[in-house]
Amino acid sequence: MAALVSSAILSLRLLILAGLLIAPIGAVAYSKAAGYGIGKNGAGFVLFVTLQRQAMS
Repeated sequence: MAALVSSAILSLRLLILAGLLIAPIGAVAYSKAAGYGIGKNGAGFVLFVTLQRQAMS
């Protein structure tokens, strides 16, 4: 019985870890599919260009 409980706890830990790693990727994919996020016009475009320039320097 102890081996079954230990195995269940290990499986739950692995499931939580995988969820924490996959969740951000799923959120980005969902936002791209749904059309949310920063648009490339107006203030969104300025923010995008500013972040790109900071990343390059």
